[in-house]
Amino acid sequence: MKVTALAAHTPEAVRAALAARGWETQPAWFAATGILQFVVLLEQITEAEREALVHWGAKSGVDVLTGDGWALLAGAASRIAPLARYDRAPHELARLAPALGQALAARAEPPRRWAIRGSELSLEKPVIIGILNVTPDSFSDGGHLPSADAAIEQGRRLMADGCQLLDVGGESTRPGAAPVPAQEEIARVVPVISGLATRNVGPISVDTRKAEVARAALDAGAAVINDVSGLRFDPNLATVTRDAQAGLILMHMRGTPATMDDHVQYGHVAAEVAAELETLAEQAERGGIARPRIVVDPGFGFAKTATQNLRLLDELATIVAVGYPVAVGLSRKRFLGAVTGRPVEDRDRATAVACALAWERGARLFRVHDVALTREALALASATTNPT
Repeated sequence: MKVTALAAHTPEAVRAALAARGWETQPAWFAATGILQFVVLLEQITEAEREALVHWGAKSGVDVLTGDGWALLAGAASRIAPLARYDRAPHELARLAPALGQALAARAEPPRRWAIRGSELSLEKPVIIGILNVTPDSFSDGGHLPSADAAIEQGRRLMADGCQLLDVGGESTRPGAAPVPAQEEIARVVPVISGLATRNVGPISVDTRKAEVARAALDAGAAVINDVSGLRFDPNLATVTRDAQAGLILMHMRGTPATMDDHVQYGHVAAEVAAELETLAEQAERGGIARPRIVVDPGFGFAKTATQNLRLLDELATIVAVGYPVAVGLSRKRFLGAVTGRPVEDRDRATAVACALAWERGARLFRVHDVALTREALALASATTNPT
């Protein structure tokens, strides 16, 4: 007898083993994802549901840990999946089916395309978003692009280096930053966006919290709104995004850039960020923004300590399980400096490594300063998960 322990962190190992033994591609993949370990936390359940879960777990071979109002299930996804079906779950647990079904679907069939204004981006491979800050005071590159022409030329370089989207920002959101008047922000970003669009360099995103700025940017040629406030700063921004049929990146942040370092109290950072992002995305959908246009961003460095950022990176699959494409903004962040000891201008290697780790955990969009270095790291990371 020969015994071989297969890699447990990826369904690819089981899929390859089955394919080598004659299984066809699709059945092999479904079987591999079905037996992969799945862990889900259920909260706000009743005492009757808690007891029913304990009994169901004992019969189903699923581990169940419970407490007052909550339960944690761990087992093969194929064993937990019947709870997502009304015709197979015990009637006492019927209330769990919709949310559990959504979590299982997000795991089995993650979003593969992102709809933006006038186009869409494939998420089968990493999508790199190149940062173009036209601010005098951003934390790592403030004042580096002193004119619209300089920013346009930098945009050309970033696209040549391999990014698929340019993100133009005219307001610093570093910790402690004060708001910039809308007209000043417009004066910074619109000449750059217009110049890029005129030269067919893009697509282009605008990094703003303000509806007035977003409207001007869209008129100038932007296709995506990247809002660090998650539509909480300016309620009119949702309407502008909806009417333009633009892509939308909703980022997680507590407080504002000026106050966010005072809002770092979490019991379980990944679970809480996921829940808050899900609320923001659902509000956006209720406001008329189509789900295929929404991307979520856990907001690394925004209202999180260095330790919390590291936990969030490691548990990024919790954010992915919300069911929207996930973007990460890891570039040159303080927590990378805390780990490596490198100053802000020397964190691009750490950024590239962090992006590769994020890809393995399910992120698909990566907002960075150094596109070329990150592209190489992501090319290697994605080759291991998509060898074709």
